[in-house]
Amino acid sequence: QGAGAIASVLMALVTDLTTEESRTRAMAVIGMSIGISFSVALVLGPMVGHSFGLSGIFYLTSGFAVLGAIIVIFLVPTPVMRKEHRDTSLVWQDLGASLKNLALVRLDAGIFLLHMILTATFMAVPLSLVQRAGLDKTEHWAFYLSVMVLAFLAMIPFIVIGERRRRIRAVFLGGIALLVIAMLLAHVSQMNLMAFWGALFLFFMAFNLLEAVLPSLVSKLCLAGSKGTAMGVYSTSQFLGAFGGGALGGFMLSSAGLDVIYLVIALAALLWFFIALPMQEPNYSTSMILDVRVSIGKHSADDLSGLLRAVAGVEDAIVLREKGVAYLKVDKSRLDSETLLQYGKASVPA
Repeated sequence: QGAGAIASVLMALVTDLTTEESRTRAMAVIGMSIGISFSVALVLGPMVGHSFGLSGIFYLTSGFAVLGAIIVIFLVPTPVMRKEHRDTSLVWQDLGASLKNLALVRLDAGIFLLHMILTATFMAVPLSLVQRAGLDKTEHWAFYLSVMVLAFLAMIPFIVIGERRRRIRAVFLGGIALLVIAMLLAHVSQMNLMAFWGALFLFFMAFNLLEAVLPSLVSKLCLAGSKGTAMGVYSTSQFLGAFGGGALGGFMLSSAGLDVIYLVIALAALLWFFIALPMQEPNYSTSMILDVRVSIGKHSADDLSGLLRAVAGVEDAIVLREKGVAYLKVDKSRLDSETLLQYGKASVPA
């Protein structure tokens, strides 16, 4: 609950403190730092646990929380005024549409299952390493470090293939299938340390890939001006999935033990594969904001939205007359920028 609250307020604060031009880069840096911190935690946790016991991990977590508060109080500027931004804030009027959008609901279910699988898996992995593979707890950090670094490097080419060659559906479904394979391999290889390393390598390769692809798909599939609302539902599903994984992992370990838990996780990943299978190849659009104050006096909001949608490369548009801006979804490879700029002073990525 605390992590979820911090994440949501952090995004709002970034919106207040960044310009339109720099916001996308700022969000990307935050996403990278979250991923890196997770990897560091897998390595750091066993080292701290070995030296200071389980209580030491909680003390370290508390220390980081205090450090974070100090950074916010003394280093992060206080916004002069709060900015309303539909692509980073919840818009209640859009919530119903987001929940009725089947394509977005599939992605929300996906991030729920991905983090449920992650949490459940890592309730079992340390036990498998100790009880089945015979790896001492003091050596877990090196095991995780080698897996995480190589898995991260291995997934990068598939991100490039998905985005640049516009094969994101195939890459996405392939990542889910790889989760199923990794969990089946983990089930049969617990007694063999190298084979179990291979299973976790495949798992983290798939996890890192899916963690990167899912937000991109949400951004592509949501309507213009509703990305903030869609991402809010997505983030909620993500944290609920982590809770569900803890509950599932704990229940399976207490009732069935290590012989069954990886099979159950594989079934959850297989369920996700069939949920995602109907997904169509998405439009490769990006969000854009257009300052349309020069056109507001000439056209109604509905008429201007229609004119913007008629521009080549514009897939969706919503005009907020009172703010003098238009939120667009555009395919940059087809965008007629010259015609688009006739309706506004400047366009910037959202």
